[in-house]
Amino acid sequence: MSGAMVQVAGESLLLLPEKAIYWPRERMLIIADIHFGKAAAFRSLGVPVPRGTTSENLAGLDALVATHGARQVAFLGDFLHARAAHTSSTQLAMLAWRQRHPDLGLMLVRGNHDLHAGDPAAALGIALVDEPHAIGPFAFCHHPGVDAPGYGLAGHVHPVYVLATRFDALRLPCFVVGEQGLILPSFGAFTGGHAVKPGPGDRIYVTSGDAVHAVR
Repeated sequence: MSGAMVQVAGESLLLLPEKAIYWPRERMLIIADIHFGKAAAFRSLGVPVPRGTTSENLAGLDALVATHGARQVAFLGDFLHARAAHTSSTQLAMLAWRQRHPDLGLMLVRGNHDLHAGDPAAALGIALVDEPHAIGPFAFCHHPGVDAPGYGLAGHVHPVYVLATRFDALRLPCFVVGEQGLILPSFGAFTGGHAVKPGPGDRIYVTSGDAVHAVR
């Protein structure tokens, strides 16, 4: 798989095909909108949706940690989708994952869904912070455009970019790299996306799942 290195705020960030960012200097994975328990929340309302999204998300985290040798993971909000994410099956899966990575530093910038769902179980050992949270030159946020010193890293929007021809159109998850901040695509399975229109100075990088491509 092939990522794309970008330079922002004097730092190098690697945009990954798996819809995450790796910050090499800090050996940190940055992930937005994983939405654990979203499928369970829909099923609790009687909506027939696929099972296995929690396992898929955790397997994706396993692969990224192993590939990049990450020593910490920063979640940019919406770690849990709703209170249904506290179901025993979801919690047991996350606790088993945590036991496989006892030395991995975890941080969550609380997002809007987290406020409704409640904080993750204390046994997961996640440091909980509110936006904006400063680390180096960056302001770690959930919502884009938060007024804060530093270059913003955020999620919330679940951005996708539409590549269109005369006969068809394709929606691909994308990174929006602006002059004041960067918006990540949603990492979680079963989370959907919102088509974005780049503003002045914005660069768009789409991911096909295998590679990251600059399209604007």
